[in-house]
Amino acid sequence: MAVVTITGANRMTIIDEVYGISTKFLSDTSPRGRLQKESFHTMWFGKWPRYLVTIGFVLVGLILSSCKSKVGGPPAGPAEVAIVAIRPERVLLTTELPGRTSSYLVAEIRPQVNGLIQSRSFREGASVKAGDLLYQIDPAPYQAAYDQAKAALATAEADLTMAEANLPAIQSRAERLKGLAAIHAVGQQDYDDASAALRQCEATITARKTAVEVSRAALQSARINLSYTPIRAPISGRIGISNITVGALATAYQPTPLAVVQQLDPIYVDVVQASAEVLGLRRRLESGRLKQNGPIQSKVKLFLEDKTPYPLVGTLQFRDVTVDPTTGSVTLRLVFPNPNQVLLPGMFVRAVVEEGVSEHALLAPQQGVTRDTKGTPIAWIVNREEKVEQRTLELDRAIGDKWVVTKGLDDGDRLIVEGLQRVRPGDRVRAVAFAADASGHPATGTARSNAEGEK
Repeated sequence: MAVVTITGANRMTIIDEVYGISTKFLSDTSPRGRLQKESFHTMWFGKWPRYLVTIGFVLVGLILSSCKSKVGGPPAGPAEVAIVAIRPERVLLTTELPGRTSSYLVAEIRPQVNGLIQSRSFREGASVKAGDLLYQIDPAPYQAAYDQAKAALATAEADLTMAEANLPAIQSRAERLKGLAAIHAVGQQDYDDASAALRQCEATITARKTAVEVSRAALQSARINLSYTPIRAPISGRIGISNITVGALATAYQPTPLAVVQQLDPIYVDVVQASAEVLGLRRRLESGRLKQNGPIQSKVKLFLEDKTPYPLVGTLQFRDVTVDPTTGSVTLRLVFPNPNQVLLPGMFVRAVVEEGVSEHALLAPQQGVTRDTKGTPIAWIVNREEKVEQRTLELDRAIGDKWVVTKGLDDGDRLIVEGLQRVRPGDRVRAVAFAADASGHPATGTARSNAEGEK
């Protein structure tokens, strides 16, 4: 619908023309005038509802236009913006790193001798202790081998005893014949025979001793093989699925384990950190912008896959010295107590590792930081002249609902957090303090790197 605006001068012109036409029309008494009056009467009073509505709209338009011409107000003052004063704060900087859990100890149960499985003595998924019987291999052939080795050792020892018993007599005869041969009381041949018998007896004793040692070694081997027939748990922990059944043949040192026992308390958490972040952390520590937090530095918090916090605190055990060439990251190994076995091997978790303390960190509310078309973070502040000024920022990480600003803001700057849409750089404004959150608590949360926060 088109809207026609009627100014004051046009309105008076229209009224004068309507008045003149009406006066001339009513004063005309000629036959033609009477005919026009009758036509006018038929037109207005025969279709009066439509014309009354039209006249009403015209009158309303005239009234509104006259009222509009009288409405006016004083010029608008400076726009009102809400500001937050930037002050240095002592902040504990942390890094959230992804990782997975792994068992503290893992023992793959494999047989060390061949044989048929006679029995299985555990329930799958149960907790076992070191030394508990898991499987029993048929011991009959190994028991027979042990008995045979034991008998062989006894035979060898008996032969050695017999040889040692003959040695004194043969040695005495050889010494006697040696003296008699010197005075030619006996023939030289008799002495030579006695000497040869002595040497033979000594050699027999040496052989018998060697046989005894061999028999003992064989007995020890048979004893070891027999001791391998009961398969016991080498560590305490949770045992998994059994990969063999009773009656199946087990092969010594087979590639497939019979079962796996894992110790879950404590448990490892292996997380990865980009090597660039490690270098940045070292530079901040060397420059003094970041300080170590003493013995608390190694404390680590954990968040589970469903983003719930793990109730127990872990420790940083070590940081690997090798950078993975495929990912450009290093591995950090954390140790967490796991008495209730909430953490299971292979779970995806996020660890919050403490880096250090920044004594004079500048925190800016995220709602006061925007980005330009190139993605560069910017902020608008109110300067000393009460005018809006734009600053380009460098951000380190996010802590809760605030950014850690490393460049672009100074102590005492008044950051605009509300009313940005009403002002431009250079505009004069009226700054008011920003109403704090109803909770009144300071910003808390997990710190993330700037690169992660921009994704």
